[in-house]
Amino acid sequence: MDSHGQDEQRVVWTVVGTDIGPLMLAATRDGLVNVVFHATDAVRERTLERLAARLGTAPVEDPGAPLLTEAIRQLRAYFTGERHDFDLPLDWSLISGFNRQVLRELTTGVPYGTVVGYGDLAGRVGQPGGAQAVGAAMGANPLPVVVPCHRVVESDGGIGGFGGGLETKRKLLALEGVLPEPLF
Repeated sequence: MDSHGQDEQRVVWTVVGTDIGPLMLAATRDGLVNVVFHATDAVRERTLERLAARLGTAPVEDPGAPLLTEAIRQLRAYFTGERHDFDLPLDWSLISGFNRQVLRELTTGVPYGTVVGYGDLAGRVGQPGGAQAVGAAMGANPLPVVVPCHRVVESDGGIGGFGGGLETKRKLLALEGVLPEPLF
């Protein structure tokens, strides 16, 4: 508790190895707040600085924090094909407005093993013609994999962009049975 009787914000983080490379996970008392691809030392340091600035407290490495332990367990089950949905509390505080609305719709409305077009997703949130804005929302997703932005593709069948890189998107879609396994 702080001097005003309020619980201080605590941000914990860890890095977990996965089939798509190291992921950095960060959580607050409200839930998982950030998943970051390619968690090299440099990426991790930039992320920790950004989280401290946005959340008002320096993140603390704590791989044993219960929420992180559960997130790691669920991610491992996802990557082995044993889990199709995540059941984790999410802290949406790093995203707001239209972007949050789109990501929440994606989380609830696009199940494992399916894809949706950018334009279709825009229509679902009442913004027909907003495909580019949906693309921007996907790029701003602070919780990739758990909030499955890899399931959003171009309406002409193209794979679209991806913050984790196109090879990572292909691997995730192959894991879910949407694409054939990459040859190399």
